[in-house]
Amino acid sequence: MNWDIVKGKWTELKGKAQEKWGEITDDEWDQIEGKKDQLVGKIQQRYGKTREEAEREVDEWTRGV
Repeated sequence: MNWDIVKGKWTELKGKAQEKWGEITDDEWDQIEGKKDQLVGKIQQRYGKTREEAEREVDEWTRGV
């Protein structure tokens, strides 16, 4: 899925993202607002992943939604 679409549907998709990355807080989800770089950064921070690992997870997630 294209990130322009993700950003436009963020309210709907946020719940699915929360299921996958539950350690990210509600306030942080509101700050992310469908921005890929923000999401990747939060995943790195919360889960101790490299940028590449986090980007790969996000890309896989967007293909599945």
